[in-house]
Parts: sequence; C-alpha cells; structure tokens
Amino acid sequence: MAITPVNPSNPASPSSPSSSPGPSGPSAGPSSPPFSRPPRPNSRGPVPNQNKDEHRINERIRVPQVRLIDEKGEQVGVVPTFQALQMARERNLDLMEVSPNAQPPVCKICDYGKFKYEKKKKEHQAKKKQTVIKVKEIQLRPQTEEHDLEYKFKNVRQFLEDGDKAKITIMFRGREITYVDQGYKIMKQLAEMVKDIGTVESFPKLEGKKLIMIISPGASKKPMANRAPIVINPTSGPSVSTGPVANTVSTGPIPNTVAPVSLIVTPAVGPGPAPGSSGEEKT
Repeated sequence: MAITPVNPSNPASPSSPSSSPGPSGPSAGPSSPPFSRPPRPNSRGPVPNQNKDEHRINERIRVPQVRLIDEKGEQVGVVPTFQALQMARERNLDLMEVSPNAQPPVCKICDYGKFKYEKKKKEHQAKKKQTVIKVKEIQLRPQTEEHDLEYKFKNVRQFLEDGDKAKITIMFRGREITYVDQGYKIMKQLAEMVKDIGTVESFPKLEGKKLIMIISPGASKKPMANRAPIVINPTSGPSVSTGPVANTVSTGPIPNTVAPVSLIVTPAVGPGPAPGSSGEEKT
C-alpha cells in the first residue's frame, strides 16, 4: 500500500483534515450549542429581605426632610435629610429613623451598633426574669412517721426556695378517712413551718379521699390561725372545722352548710309555764 507524503507547506493537502468533506468542514455552518435546560421558575416564593436591620439608617432613609433629634436627645427641628446625614457623619455617628410613620419621619443621631447591643442586652435580661412557676407535689399518709414528715417538710421548703409551688396531698385509704383530723393537723403544722418563705394559696380541702393544700412561694403576711375559718363538706367521714379558735371533730350527720351555732339542750320534764310567765297564776 502506497503512502502519500504530506507537504507541511501546503495546508490544502488531501490528507489535511480541513480539506476533507463532511459536517465538520467549512460548509457545515456553525455548530449547535450543547443541550441546556431552561431556567426553572422560582417556586419558593419571593426572596426574603436579607437586611435584618429593624430601623432604616443613613442612606436607606429616602425622604426629603426629617425631624431631627441629636445624640443628646435634644430637638433640632425639621431639616433636609442630606443635612441630617451630614451632621451624623461629622460626629462619626449614624442617622437612625425612629418613627417612620410620622410627618415628617423622626430621626435620631446615635451609634447604631451600640444601640443594637444595648437593646439585645435588655431583652436578654428581661428573658432571664421570666420564670416559669412549677407545681411540685408530695404525698403523705395520715399515719406517716415523724422522721418521714421532717424529710417531706424539707422537700416542701426546698420547692419554695426554688420559686416553685408545693402541693401537699394526704391520701386516706379505707377506714383511714376516720383520721382526717390528723391530716388537718399535719397541714397546719406544715403551714406554720414554712410561713417565713411560703403562703397558703389553697387551704386544706378534702376531695374524695384526698386532703389537698397548695403553698406558693412568698412570706405569709398573717398566720394561718388568724385567717377566716374554713368549712369542709366531705362526702363521708367526720366533719372538721379549722377555725381560728380550736380544731373540733364531730361524728354526727353533716349539713350542707356549716355555720357557728350555739346549742342549748334542756331536758324535757313535762309541760312548763308559758314563755315570759313567772309560773304563778294571776287572778
């Protein structure tokens, strides 16, 4: 097979790629661009504003004139915006828009970076002061031993010192409901022990077979014995009055309303004289 030599000085040589016919030759025209996908429409909605500044400052204030307050808090008056901006720059400060809805808008000369720092610091301090008060519960029995009561009372005191409310529940089971007076005694003892740091928010109340009292943090202004008497109407068991005078227990029938009543019982020995008479007949 004969091989035709290629002349380097003749670019139009038969073996030259540029002289060979085909789609890549001069007659093929411009090559088509590679396949590209059309731009996808923005399906995520409008782009949010990247500027997170709460106030408009300096060149962002686009009104002809403003009511100016200087860095000392004194009123300067209504001045052109460019003049107010120039005054702020001369003091190496910023021009901040305070009331954009006023006519004209109110602007103040200040250090905007320092303003944001102090505002953030105040918000942080206010957030620290927002405390969530929790209600923590302890459960007792009417026959709880003395050392166990002391341990429970320490827990109640710790709850109040932490700023939480304490819910004390005394549970009665079966015939223990007959010892409800012992439950009131425990409640009163506890209220007296924590009166320096706690106030009785909800006085002892019998709900079914549970005696419940709630103490909130804060010193009590007056002792529990001087408060208004509490009337308890349990569905079963003895009725107990925890008034300021004495704790009394009655095992008789329980009326719907309990009020202090003085009873005088006189034995019936037969018909006597009518009220208001001296017992002697008048002739």
